[in-house]
Amino acid sequence: MDKYLEAVTLRGRHVQLEPLALEHLDALIAAAIDGELWRLWYTQVPPPQRMRAYIGNFLARKEKGESLPFAVRNLHTGAVIGHTAFYEIVPEYRRLALGYTWYAASAQRTAINTESKRLLLEYAFETLQCVRVEFHTHWLNHRSRQAIERLGAKQEGVLRSHRILPDGTLRDTVMFSIIEPEWPAIGQHLQFLLDSYSS
Repeated sequence: MDKYLEAVTLRGRHVQLEPLALEHLDALIAAAIDGELWRLWYTQVPPPQRMRAYIGNFLARKEKGESLPFAVRNLHTGAVIGHTAFYEIVPEYRRLALGYTWYAASAQRTAINTESKRLLLEYAFETLQCVRVEFHTHWLNHRSRQAIERLGAKQEGVLRSHRILPDGTLRDTVMFSIIEPEWPAIGQHLQFLLDSYSS
């Protein structure tokens, strides 16, 4: 199996990212209910009745070599509180995208996202030897855009009418990236942010 698709668990002080499995179903339903995340129309968080299909879709994409999905576990509570994934994986060009990230409302604006991104970016650049990591989000998802910018990613452009969403609306996608030479400084920046949560 290509190293880009190997199942891996990434662990920090606040969060553990573990390979997504159907065993996470009930916990992810509970996480989505915390904040009724599916009501945010510009995101792709499924309602409870569609969570099994959501997980199944990501597991099928993993088998096809298209994605590497993770359940996000809060190490302080032991609870699974969200999901994230590598996708658009292109090993021959040493690049991938990081996204489909969502967290229970109670886990938002905590150290969870910062540490999750640090673990994933460290793995992408230092283990997988990526030269580029991309982030994509809805033009109207201002909170997501701000969170990506806060990581240190640079906006590259807007892909207009890039995707058709489940409700039939067209999504303008904002594309960001971090490239390999930027990673050392961004890694230091993310560690600084993490330390500020503990101070």
